[in-house]
Amino acid sequence: MKLIKDTSKEKLRGAYYTPEAIVSFILKWAFNGNKEVDILEPSCGDGVFLEGIKKGQYKYKTITAIEINKKEARKASKLDLDKIEVINDDFHTFCIETKKQFDLIVGNPPYIRFQFFNKVQRQKAGEIFIKAKLKYSKLTNAWVSFIVGSSLLLKNYGKIGFVIPAEILQVSYAQTLREFLSKFYNKICIVSFKKLVFPDIQQEVVLLLCEKNNTQTHLIDHIEVQDAYALEKLDIITIKSPHKNIDFKSNKWTFYFLDQKEIDFLESIQKEALVPKLGKYAKVEVGITTGSNSFFTVPLSTIRRYNLDKFARPLVGRSVQVPSVVFTKDDWNHNRKNEARTHLLVFPRISELNGDIGVREYLKLGEIEKIHKGYKCGIRDEWQIVPSLRISDALFIRRNNLYPKLIINKAGAYTTDTMHRISINSNVNIKSFTASYYNSLSLAFSEICGRSHGGGVLELMPNEVEEIILPYNSTNCCLLDQIDEMIRKEISITEILRITDKEILKSNYGFSYSEIQLMKNIWKKLLHRRLSRGKSNVLS
Repeated sequence: MKLIKDTSKEKLRGAYYTPEAIVSFILKWAFNGNKEVDILEPSCGDGVFLEGIKKGQYKYKTITAIEINKKEARKASKLDLDKIEVINDDFHTFCIETKKQFDLIVGNPPYIRFQFFNKVQRQKAGEIFIKAKLKYSKLTNAWVSFIVGSSLLLKNYGKIGFVIPAEILQVSYAQTLREFLSKFYNKICIVSFKKLVFPDIQQEVVLLLCEKNNTQTHLIDHIEVQDAYALEKLDIITIKSPHKNIDFKSNKWTFYFLDQKEIDFLESIQKEALVPKLGKYAKVEVGITTGSNSFFTVPLSTIRRYNLDKFARPLVGRSVQVPSVVFTKDDWNHNRKNEARTHLLVFPRISELNGDIGVREYLKLGEIEKIHKGYKCGIRDEWQIVPSLRISDALFIRRNNLYPKLIINKAGAYTTDTMHRISINSNVNIKSFTASYYNSLSLAFSEICGRSHGGGVLELMPNEVEEIILPYNSTNCCLLDQIDEMIRKEISITEILRITDKEILKSNYGFSYSEIQLMKNIWKKLLHRRLSRGKSNVLS
C-alpha cells in the first residue's frame, strides 16, 4: 500500500496538466458554434482550459471555475476573462451545495485514490453517489466522483468533455460509472491515443465526450488517433455521430474498440450462453501474499547459506520460469539450478524454532531490513508466518505480454500473487480444461475481460479470469501434449491456434470457419492495440 507520506503534493492533488492540443480539441467539440452557454471547469488548476477558451475567442454566458489549491486558484482568477467566477474550494463540496446548472462541463479531473481523500471529501463524494443513486466504493478514484457529480450539474441538454484514465474502459471499480454513463447520456464518444499523453506518470488516458439530448437513444463509439497532435485533423462531425448501440449488460467498454459486426457476434455468444465461462469449471483466487517476496522467496544459495532446508517449499514465482502449459518437477529443478527464486520460506512460530541458528539469523536479517514493519507482515500475529499456504491444481499468470498462460501445476509448487491459483472442480478433467483454453475465442475474451497497462501489459484479476469464455470438452485432453510441445519449442501461438481452433471450436462446438476467423480477427485487433501502447515518442 502506498502511504500518503510517500506521495508527492502533485500526486495528492492529481495535478497533471493537460496538453494544449487536447484542450483545443475538447473545446472545439464542446462549443461547436454554441454561444449562449454556462460553463463549468470543476478542477481548473492554473487555468489551461480557461486559457483555451480565451485563445479560441469562444462566446459564452458565464464561466464557473473550481480549484482546491489556493495558489492555482489565484493564477486562474488573474486570467483576463469576462463573466468568470473562480471558486477556491473542493469540487465535491461545490457539487453538493450549488444550485447552478451548466450547458458545458470540461476539464481534466484529478487522479486521486480514495485513501488520499480527507474526511470531508469522502463524505461529500459519498453524497454525490447517493444523489445519483449509485453505490460508493472505497476503491473509487476522484475522477469517478468528478464525472458523476458533473453529470448531475448538467441541464437537460448538455455536454461533458473530460481527460480521464483509460481505466474507465476496463477496471471493476469503474463499472458503476460505465453503467451510469450508458443510461444517463444519449451519445458517448471515447477518443484514445496510440502514444502516451502523460509520459511522466506512464498513464494511458482517453477523452470522454458525452452528450445529453433528452432522447431515448443511447449510442457509443471509439476513435483512436496517433497522438494529441492528430486531434487537429479529426472531424468533429464524426465525434457527434456515434453509431454503436450501447450494451447495458456489458461489464466493460473494451467491446467498443471493435466493429459493430464483431460486437454483435460476441454479444450473441454471451446472450445465448453458447459457450460457458471458465468459472463454471474452476475457482480462481490470488496467489500467496507473502508481504515481501524478496525475503520469503529465495534461491538455492540462500537456503544453503542459512541452512533453511526444512523451511523451504517448492515455488514458481515468475512467468519466465514457466516454459509451457505444464509446469513439471524437471522445470522446477532447472530453475533451481539457475539460481531462480524457487523456494518459499514457510516459518513456524518463534517458540517452535528451538536451536535453529540459521533461521534465527535469517529472521534477524529481516528485522534489520524492517520486513516485519511492512503492512502485510505487521498485521500478523507473528510477522514471519505467511498465511493462505495452499498448492493449486493450475496456475494463471496475472500479468502477461503476448497472451495469458493457463498452466497445469504438475510440480506441486506454491506461487506468490504474481500468479493466480486455480482449483479445478471435481468433475472436470484438468488436461481437457487446460487444453480447452488455448483457442482464439478464449484469448479474445482474455483481452476483453482484462485491462492493459503502460508498455502493453495485460493484467487479469481472479474474477476477470473466471469471466473468460471457455469451450470445454473432455476430448480436448488429446491436444494438451501437442500444445505443450509446441510452446516449449517456441512455435508461435498463431500456428498453435490453427490446430486447436479446428478441434476445439469447429469440431466440438460447431462454429464455422468464418466465425472462427472472426474470433481470431477480434483477438488480433485487441492484442495489436494493447501491444502498440508505446512508451516512447510521447507528447512533450
